[in-house]
Amino acid sequence: MAAKEELYAKVTPRRQRQSRPSTVKHGSTLDVLLSMGFPKTRALKALVSTGGKNVQAACDWLFSHVDDPFLDDPLPREYVLYLRPSGPLLQQLSHFWQQSRLSCGKNKAHNIFPHITLCQFFMCADDKVEALTEALLTTVAKWKGRIPMPLPLELYTSSTFIGLFVEEQLAEVLKSFASDFATESTAKADVHVEPHKKQLHVTLAYHFQTSHLPTLEKLAKSVDVSSGCDWLAVLYSRDIRFANHETLQVMYPYVPQNDDELELMAGDFIFMAPGEQSSASEGWVYGTSLATGLSGLLPENYVNRADESDTWVVHGSHSMTTCASPSNYGSTVAGSLFDAQLGDNLLDSFLTSDGHAGLCPPMQVSGPTSQSSPSKMRLFVCRHGERMDVVFGKHWITQCFDAKGRYIRSNLNMPSSLPARSGGHRDYDKDCPITVFGSTQARLVGEALSESNTTVDFVYCSPSLRCVQTAQHILQGLQLEGKTKIRVEPGLFEWTKWVSGTSLPVWIPPAELAAANMSVDTTYRPHFPISKLAVSETYDNYISRSFQVTREILVESKNLGSTVLIVAHASSLEACTRQIQGLSPQSAKDFVQVVRKIPYLGFCACEEMGETGVWQLVDPPILPLTHGPNHSFNWREMLMQD
Repeated sequence: MAAKEELYAKVTPRRQRQSRPSTVKHGSTLDVLLSMGFPKTRALKALVSTGGKNVQAACDWLFSHVDDPFLDDPLPREYVLYLRPSGPLLQQLSHFWQQSRLSCGKNKAHNIFPHITLCQFFMCADDKVEALTEALLTTVAKWKGRIPMPLPLELYTSSTFIGLFVEEQLAEVLKSFASDFATESTAKADVHVEPHKKQLHVTLAYHFQTSHLPTLEKLAKSVDVSSGCDWLAVLYSRDIRFANHETLQVMYPYVPQNDDELELMAGDFIFMAPGEQSSASEGWVYGTSLATGLSGLLPENYVNRADESDTWVVHGSHSMTTCASPSNYGSTVAGSLFDAQLGDNLLDSFLTSDGHAGLCPPMQVSGPTSQSSPSKMRLFVCRHGERMDVVFGKHWITQCFDAKGRYIRSNLNMPSSLPARSGGHRDYDKDCPITVFGSTQARLVGEALSESNTTVDFVYCSPSLRCVQTAQHILQGLQLEGKTKIRVEPGLFEWTKWVSGTSLPVWIPPAELAAANMSVDTTYRPHFPISKLAVSETYDNYISRSFQVTREILVESKNLGSTVLIVAHASSLEACTRQIQGLSPQSAKDFVQVVRKIPYLGFCACEEMGETGVWQLVDPPILPLTHGPNHSFNWREMLMQD
């Protein structure tokens, strides 16, 4: 706390300065905001948070952040100076970005657009940002035309890094430019800027899988570093509070059902801290909105992973080689790798059909390696259907049960009835059912399996009601209801660390499920009984449990049938298939990133390679299932006039 107060103490009042020619200022904009009655600290924060574009942008920011608990927090933003390529070289690098991401998935380099780092991140008080932009403009004017172009770049690769390094002699020239910017910034804005001292380079890829090195290296060698380029000195800022958070982009709007939920607007960005997810149940994450500054729970399937720099703000962009006028004082970075020089066709290649940048395919844990062979033993793993608590809010129980505990359907997507629970309806809080649409999803998958002439010999599922119900409706679609029994296996339950509270859910026993007309095998003896499940187990224990149970299921089924279906959780598609392929478990962080992108009824297939005991992912026998949200509609609120 003392360190934070010391940091705030550095935010000093703005100094009075004479207006200087050829400088783009927001002084008049600030005056307008002050005349509208906004406090000066808030007006300044709005201007720096929007890049000082205009009064309207600042006003919009202020009105949307009226309930932001940090609106009056004096913590400054962090700034950094980059050299960014433009023109033909940027097109080459952007093509590499696209192809490397498609071929090998996202690596750490994709978090930030192609650039050369000229200084480390530094803080600048809101009332000194105008002076900071002047310092950059002064430095660029001094150095314009003095840096030889094109910059000589040399490709360097190692087992974990690929980059283009600036030739040493010219790198020293760029470091001198950065040093002059640091000096000007100290004199004009009273900030400390640390010029980059390491080798200057454009990072192409790092922190990637070793097996991806040949592909990435081949793509990197295809980049023509001699392509024409106008290098731009660009000053960016970011909100220091979210520097170590994961950035997500909202794909669909969401109206909160409960007080602790966050309203979502399509296109907004959400900051998510991994350490804050312990209180969020499966299907939900806790995050903070860029648009409003508010925090709360949100359904994870409404957001998609974005890049760190998507939320950065531009405060000045100046050509180092031409005499063109500098850009306007600033603008918000709209989540793009590209400058205005690029054509729309290149940007369109990064967009999916619904216009959202960088959306992942809806299925597949990893790329399929071959076509399935019906003569080999197969394992199918799929996630359960749409959950009631995700659609209707985690407090849906209070809306659907009266004082006597009787279930009342209030929406067509709610099931007409629910199984009775010996412990009472409150047990649904941690063990929710699927929606009507979730049942439809499952039947569609079953019907698709039937149409592909795929037989299922054994069905195993997690004890969670949503998984049992999903398995039941898949069997209906397969026309195997009553013929094939569901084996409820507690060892297939999700990572118990994700369960809220200090106890596990109270699941409906198999005998009671059978009494509720579900095709459950009441004679099945689990490989991993409920008594062995521990609350808040470690990641290693969860992965070990999933692998052990999957392996025992496959051994048990080997001589009795050729196809096993596991219906469980999003995490199961990774946890139940990775180690049987002979692969080592991913880190917990990477595991969570994979799991978060697996949708309802996400489906993957594995096939045994001969009699080796080693399995491989193959193409599933069915098509993926994709759909959009359908939000609540209240005709009184929408259509009736006051």
